[in-house]
Amino acid sequence: MKVLNELLQELGISKVRLAKYLGVSRQMVYNYLELDDINKWPKEKKILLLKLLNIEDGDESSFSSIKITTDYLMSVENRLNQSVKVASNNDSYLDLKTISKENQTLLTNIANLIKEKLSDEKKSEEYYTIFTYLYHMLQSIDNVPEIKYIFGYMSKTTGFTKVNEYKFNEDKQFIFEGILFTALTLYNNGGASRSRLTESHRRWEQDIDKKNEEKLGRTEQLNTIKVQALQELGYSKITAENASELIEKIAEIESRKV
Repeated sequence: MKVLNELLQELGISKVRLAKYLGVSRQMVYNYLELDDINKWPKEKKILLLKLLNIEDGDESSFSSIKITTDYLMSVENRLNQSVKVASNNDSYLDLKTISKENQTLLTNIANLIKEKLSDEKKSEEYYTIFTYLYHMLQSIDNVPEIKYIFGYMSKTTGFTKVNEYKFNEDKQFIFEGILFTALTLYNNGGASRSRLTESHRRWEQDIDKKNEEKLGRTEQLNTIKVQALQELGYSKITAENASELIEKIAEIESRKV
């Protein structure tokens, strides 16, 4: 990879420009270039680099055999500029002008990281589910204060944030971190099992079912419509399986009265 680094320097391709071309963060480019073999790169990124340099193989000899002429420099520059231009056009739906430079950088880094993970062919399905859950958490962040404490705890645990740094309500964050540490210690040390937590999990399920029912029965009128919907669908109660169908039926019943 030393040869590749030297080649990029000779071509005048900075880490920032390469990061934009590959669709990753600058730090990720540094991580890639520290690897001892380009075959350890994500397949998509490796192909993009080979395409940029107009070579078919990524071994040391291929990089070494490249003759840097004026025509070659211009061809690489054109491919680099064209790719970045296309990426910019695709991202134009995101209006970043309304947020600060610091927030723009954060948003870009998050988007690039998610894109990179979703490009992993072996784990794309798993990452899709993970980021779907993340999206749901972000949607709920204003109504569930514990979400930001979870993010803070994980940032501290993984070494990105100082353990005694508190950006939110210090007392609540401190208590939540202590509880979460205790729970995760129990989980990781094998002190918990499915059989032991069956009852606790059942109460949690009931709590969620209750909250879902409350959302559907906030008013007496809606509750009446809910009963009617249950009868028309042939159900005796609301369950996780029929909730979506029930909501659609309620909307239909309401529309009849318009």
